[in-house]
Amino acid sequence: MLKVGLTGGIGAGKSEVSRLLVSYGAVLIDADRIAREVVEPGTPGLAAVVAAFGDGVLTGDGTLDRPKLGSIVFADPERLATLNAIVHPLVGARSAELESAAGPGDVVIHDVPLLTENGLASLYDLVVVVDASPETQLDRLVRLRGMAGAEAKARMAAQATRADRLEIADLVIDNDGPLDALEPQVREVWDELTRRTADRA
Repeated sequence: MLKVGLTGGIGAGKSEVSRLLVSYGAVLIDADRIAREVVEPGTPGLAAVVAAFGDGVLTGDGTLDRPKLGSIVFADPERLATLNAIVHPLVGARSAELESAAGPGDVVIHDVPLLTENGLASLYDLVVVVDASPETQLDRLVRLRGMAGAEAKARMAAQATRADRLEIADLVIDNDGPLDALEPQVREVWDELTRRTADRA
């Protein structure tokens, strides 16, 4: 098994890369998706979040009000640390469970948005970074996701710098151009990952 950390800044196109890798045969463990699962209604994770932040972070139907919680934690580093202390161990445990179900010859892609920020590179056999210029990221967030420019810039500023991400990269996928330029690069990375997996067998 080859454990690969996949990361990239917001708007860099990481989800498209992970989709392509899955289509080639990778096993995907998506940290964002797991982070949502561990705070679904009825979970110990949601109970812990409500205990820490109050009933005000719930919607009328008892699900987590993500925008409301986001407005609280992104304005206060201590509150963000509190949330992370609840969610990260749950995500880690679920990720390990999913990884243990993969086969010995599998390429396991851990899609981790905050891999750089949380110093997680050492957990993986190698790290793949999806790279795009800040100008491209901003354009995609505003044009494709409908974010206000100020919000997009704030979200980008809250993440690691481009230089920090590239520093931990073993392989880099340049996604500054059009979509049709992306697939050949991802296929090349996939060939390298499968070669390395075979070498470990």
